[in-house]
Amino acid sequence: MTEDAIPQPTPEQAALFARVRRMMLIAGLTTAVAVGAVLIAIGYRLFRAEGSVTTAASEITTTLPKGARIVSTAVAGERLVVTLDIGGATEIRTFDAKTLKPAGRLKFVSEP
Repeated sequence: MTEDAIPQPTPEQAALFARVRRMMLIAGLTTAVAVGAVLIAIGYRLFRAEGSVTTAASEITTTLPKGARIVSTAVAGERLVVTLDIGGATEIRTFDAKTLKPAGRLKFVSEP
């Protein structure tokens, strides 16, 4: 009864166990760093976003000059671009895409 239920490992076995423990520690630390990097990237993307997806939609009405018609609309970066035809002259109006406030106006006229 003095014999152990689990025999003592040989020196070769002890070295193998130490090596396996070291490799498991390296794998665990690598996994922890990878999970941390993913969580940091997700947090950065969440806190970097300026607006929330659930913000209330805004309604803005703007008036066009008499006889004007919208030729095209487009989104360019953070701007909404509206091209107008006003009595044969072309005008481009830009609006901020988030607030819909006017950002600029560009008129094209023919030379006299």
